[in-house]
Amino acid sequence: MDDNDRTVRRPDAASLLSGESLDSLSRDELAARIVLLETEIERVRAHQGRTDAHRLAAEALFAKRAP
Repeated sequence: MDDNDRTVRRPDAASLLSGESLDSLSRDELAARIVLLETEIERVRAHQGRTDAHRLAAEALFAKRAP
């Protein structure tokens, strides 16, 4: 880590999950995992939409207006 970079990075959850073995999971456990992951994808997409709307509102507020 660079001395100027004080950012603490969290492990990327998707990377951790993608490396996990699925061999020991039953068919029902796999189905439950899919539902959980799809729910998380929707939660992330909703948050992304809110952050996009917030950014657009800020840009509109601070946009230079033509004289």
